[in-house]
Amino acid sequence: MLYNSRANDFGNFRQLTLPCNLPLMSHESGKSSGAAKAVRSRYSEVQSAARFPVKLPMHIKSQAGESDTESDNISANGVLFHHEVDMPLGSTVDFTISFPADVVGSDADVKVQCRGRVARTSEEGGRRGVGVVIDEYRFERR
Repeated sequence: MLYNSRANDFGNFRQLTLPCNLPLMSHESGKSSGAAKAVRSRYSEVQSAARFPVKLPMHIKSQAGESDTESDNISANGVLFHHEVDMPLGSTVDFTISFPADVVGSDADVKVQCRGRVARTSEEGGRRGVGVVIDEYRFERR
């Protein structure tokens, strides 16, 4: 599949999106799970990485099932995307990000398989924003 989004010309790196624009977590009651508390305690450290507003195709696998979406922004520590299904704070997410061949200068799309945890969620206008901290990744070899 050829992905022809003009957002992938990487000229958009000139304008960094530094602060996260998601509202504060609403899961801050005393009833939070241990996983949610662990994610919150590390969130400010993760939040410090510069975000790049790059739209790339993603395939997501979580406890809610599998689906396709695209990134809203990416940093060295994580990715923000919108998703139709609720993803609990602290839950594990496996996803593959596809970098189009023409963007990275290769013969085929480059796929990066990632595993992470949901660090932040929001809902605005019926769309769910999901911020995931990337814990591990590997390049898919062909």
